[in-house]
Amino acid sequence: MSSTESSSAQYIVQQYIAATGCTKLYTSLKNSYTMGKLKMLAKDYETPSTVSRNLPRSAEIGSFVLWQFMPDMWSVELVVGCNKVHAGSNGEIVWRQTPWLGSQAAKGPARPLRRAIQGLDPRTTAKMFVEARFVGEKRIREEDCFILKVAASPAALAERNDGSAEVIRHALFGYFSQKSGFLVYVEDSHLTRIEYTGNDAVYWETTIETTIDNYKPVDGVMIAHSGRSVVTVFKFGGQLGMTSTKTRIEETWTIEEIVFNVPGLSMDFFIPPAEVRKGSASGDPPELTSGKFGNGKAWQNSRGKLK
Repeated sequence: MSSTESSSAQYIVQQYIAATGCTKLYTSLKNSYTMGKLKMLAKDYETPSTVSRNLPRSAEIGSFVLWQFMPDMWSVELVVGCNKVHAGSNGEIVWRQTPWLGSQAAKGPARPLRRAIQGLDPRTTAKMFVEARFVGEKRIREEDCFILKVAASPAALAERNDGSAEVIRHALFGYFSQKSGFLVYVEDSHLTRIEYTGNDAVYWETTIETTIDNYKPVDGVMIAHSGRSVVTVFKFGGQLGMTSTKTRIEETWTIEEIVFNVPGLSMDFFIPPAEVRKGSASGDPPELTSGKFGNGKAWQNSRGKLK
C-alpha cells in the first residue's frame, strides 16, 4: 500500500468519525441494544439449463435483536419465518446456533458482525476501515463516493481454513459519501474452495451488496435506520467444471429501537454455549444477513458456506 493510499484512507475515516459523532462512543459507551425488523425474499435462481427470475414466493418477515458490550463482544438473535439463529462473540470466539447445525465455533480470530458495520455501529466501522486502502471514486445513487478496500491477509485466511474448505479471498469495499461523510454502500466478497477426496473442487462465491440509508441521531451519534442487502451465492466447479448455480436473496431492514449503556448488562451475557469449543467447527463465522432464510433447497444448499 502506498503512503498516498494510506493517508487518503485515514482522512476519509476521520471524516466519517466526525460526521457520525462516534468519538462519543470511544469515551462514554459501555454497551448497546438494537432491535430491528426485516424482510427477506428469494429473487432469482439459475443453473446452466434454467433461469428463474422473481421467484413466486412470499417474503419472509422477521426481526433481530443485537446486544454489544465494548469493545468487541456481541450477541445477536434473529428470527425469520420458522427459523431462529443465535450467534455471538466473547471477543475471542465467534459462534453460532442454528436449527440445522446446532452450536458451532468459527475458525480463525474473532471478527465483528457484518450487520454492525451496516451503519449500526460507527465505532466498529471506523476500526474496520482504519487500515483500509483508498482505491478510487464512484457515484452511488446520485452521490459521489470515496471507495476504501479492506482485504484479509493470507495469514488471516489460512486461520479460517477447515479441513477440505479453503478460504481463498475475502474483501470488503466501503463507499463513503463525499458530501456527508457517511458510509452509504458496502460490498462484501468472499470465495471458498471445497475439495473432497476423489472429487473435483467446488467453489462458493458470496457477494453481499448493502445500501445504507436514513441516518438519524441517537444520543448525539448518527446511526443508519434502514437499508437493503442483495446476497448473491454463486457455486461453480465440480465434476468437469460443469456444475454451477446462482441464487440471489434480497433483504430490507429497519431499526426500531437503539439504546446505549443498558443498565445491568454484563460480560456474562456473552459467554458462548457450553458445547462450543474454540476451533471445533466450521471455517466461517455466522452470516446474519442470510443463512436463516426459508426452507428453499437452493438456499439450504448454500447456507453452510457463507461468511
